[in-house]
Amino acid sequence: MQVSTGGLNETPRGSRLHIAIFGRRNAGKSSLINSLTRQEIAIVSEVPGTTTDPVYKSMEILPIGPVVIIDTAGIDDTGLLGELRVNRTMEVLHKADLMVLVVDPAQEVGEYEADLVKRAGEQKVPVVGVLNKMDLDCWQGPEAVSDRLGIRVAPVSALTGQGLEELKKEIIRCAPGDWTAPTIMGDLISPGDTVVLVTPIDLAAPKGRLILPQVQTIRDILDNDACALVVKERELKRALANLKDRPRMVVTDSQAFLKVDADTPADIMLTSFSILFARYKGNLEALAAGARAVEGLKPGDRVLIAEACTHHRVADDIGTVKIPRWLRQKVGGEIHFDWSSGIDLPKDLEQYSLVVHCGACMINRREMLHRMMQASGAGVPMVNYGVLIAYVQGILKRALLPFPSALRQLEGN
Repeated sequence: MQVSTGGLNETPRGSRLHIAIFGRRNAGKSSLINSLTRQEIAIVSEVPGTTTDPVYKSMEILPIGPVVIIDTAGIDDTGLLGELRVNRTMEVLHKADLMVLVVDPAQEVGEYEADLVKRAGEQKVPVVGVLNKMDLDCWQGPEAVSDRLGIRVAPVSALTGQGLEELKKEIIRCAPGDWTAPTIMGDLISPGDTVVLVTPIDLAAPKGRLILPQVQTIRDILDNDACALVVKERELKRALANLKDRPRMVVTDSQAFLKVDADTPADIMLTSFSILFARYKGNLEALAAGARAVEGLKPGDRVLIAEACTHHRVADDIGTVKIPRWLRQKVGGEIHFDWSSGIDLPKDLEQYSLVVHCGACMINRREMLHRMMQASGAGVPMVNYGVLIAYVQGILKRALLPFPSALRQLEGN
């Protein structure tokens, strides 16, 4: 196992397999993480409840590759603060691709563990059991725990490192093979194709680098043996004229959609980074159907604009300025907007007529799908930035031509 050292070449957290460590207080969760990473990442103490909020650590587990390990508070925490900590712990399950359930042999396996395994099964999250502290004289074998919970249990000692290699093998064996979409656009292109990427450099562009979805798309194109040509929107027309052969596709930042649509011949496929990531990180068909809900908006309705991360906002910000302006123009009257940033969506989603979500570049697919299910369960349609921008600018049908099933949803078929 290798611990990632950080830097610009590190795999982003949203593309990593998320492994959540669950268990009671003092079961040895934090000690296990420190042993796996060979670093003092999590605070270890004999005082129950040392871990309060979830702690995230990016690392590598071969052959799975990049992962995020999440340390959580004990599932048996007590008191008012303890209840809040348990709630935060349970929310981690919505992000987890795999659960590691740590059991202390000195504690009888009971309803806490059984409830976790049941919840994981309902959300189709695979579970690896760990019976910790095999270095103690009172330690007993894992068979009883396995029989009680109906899962495979690996014996380990987080203190001495015994059993860790077998635990890694069990994690690899249980890791879901389909935890993320296989490709951003590799199924849309063939080796030797050229893809033109339009990346505006404006106030919102980070200084000295490209934004994450642009970098990931370039990498995906190269991984599929195709060619990536990167231009600003003002250079697109000249770039297309200089190409000997027509490109397979043009992909643009959503905010340059209108100009890029005008400069791209009709026989060249056109879409956006945000639409590609709507498919890669979520469900493009459902988000395309959500775009239809814009037509049903009326003055006085309430709309939630949700972003998965916090960032420095600039003048004419997309989430706080542009999207509200476009929707008010579309409706022809005042709409009430709320904004949420970070880990959680508001609990009272039923009050909204529409949820407009960001491109989800900083969260994983499981978390985005969970957010979509939250909205769906509340009876509220959801659309993302790129899909909405193309819709209000009248070019969503063209942008969805590479994705026939999503286009059918947009058209209500």
